[in-house]
Amino acid sequence: MVTLNPSDPLSAPFRTAVGAHLNSFLDGRATDLAELGPQTAVLTDLARTFTDGGKRLRPAFCCWGYLTATGGTEVPDEIVRAAASLDLLHVAALVHDDVMDGSDTRRGVPAAHRQFAAQHRAEQCRGSAEAFGQAGAILLGDLLLLWSERMLAECGAPTDRLQAALPLAARVREEVNAGQFLDVTAQTRPPLEARTDPESVLSQIRRVVEFKTARYTVIRPLQIGAALGGGSPELLDALARIGSPLGRGFQFRDDILGVFGHESITGKPAGDDLREGKLTILIANAMVRATKSRAEALDGLLGRPLTSDEVWQAQKLIVEAGALAATEDEIAACAAAAHAEIAAARLPTPARDGLAALVEIATQREA
Repeated sequence: MVTLNPSDPLSAPFRTAVGAHLNSFLDGRATDLAELGPQTAVLTDLARTFTDGGKRLRPAFCCWGYLTATGGTEVPDEIVRAAASLDLLHVAALVHDDVMDGSDTRRGVPAAHRQFAAQHRAEQCRGSAEAFGQAGAILLGDLLLLWSERMLAECGAPTDRLQAALPLAARVREEVNAGQFLDVTAQTRPPLEARTDPESVLSQIRRVVEFKTARYTVIRPLQIGAALGGGSPELLDALARIGSPLGRGFQFRDDILGVFGHESITGKPAGDDLREGKLTILIANAMVRATKSRAEALDGLLGRPLTSDEVWQAQKLIVEAGALAATEDEIAACAAAAHAEIAAARLPTPARDGLAALVEIATQREA
């Protein structure tokens, strides 16, 4: 049993409990995989590395979703286990995302595919270290996805409640992968198209954010928790109305951190989204608002290795175009919309206050 604190919805005791359930689950998986051979140990070792720490936002939304249905502040262990399964899903997505983006780091350490490649080189194995790294990371991500499903199914929640939650969990696994494909598709558009066809570009970006982030980060975790608490269809609909603007605000903050975040806090190099050439709401806002020459200058800094001075130049172009301020305004509007939906939903007081605090954490964070 964990007691949640509405004024500190991501409290240390809560995060510790989630971590303990993840470690216990991975202990079992390590024992199972050991039967296949010692080479499999790296899979659970890296699973522990990337599930150790993190914000635990998705498990938190799940647990607070549970309290919207039950009231109070106490969350049974089986619900915390169910919530923890969402972090396995999250890390699965991160591992695959890093392969697709060619990222070097994740949470302050080398990304999974970089670690697999380093192992290959250290052991002087045959073949390409890079290809081995990518293959290992893809398979690790697949395992984490399967493990998230198993951890939820074996969480110990009452059968009828679990049966109500499982279709939502299946839906979010589908949505995050399809949403990722929507993102890959969106990234094929030249950023400068935001100048000639802003409505289409911005609409496409927002659709990606809804399915890749809002549903996977906020809406479905809230709904899964509420279903585990016996919540009504009307409550699940209300949580979707809360989660949609909140999820968008969360992603828009992520877009800002991907350009302006500090590596010591985010665990990724400053300007990483610039090097990857990501077409985000921040970049689209800059393209729409900048002069033609400045938009072209910014476009020339996207999708290639950058010096620290070039990162600063891109940041300056974004700020001077008014894109940073415009994106901050959008985040504030998303937070206000989420707060309004929380008030309209007439939730139990602890859950209402906890979700209100999570709105501020999700939209004003530094990592």
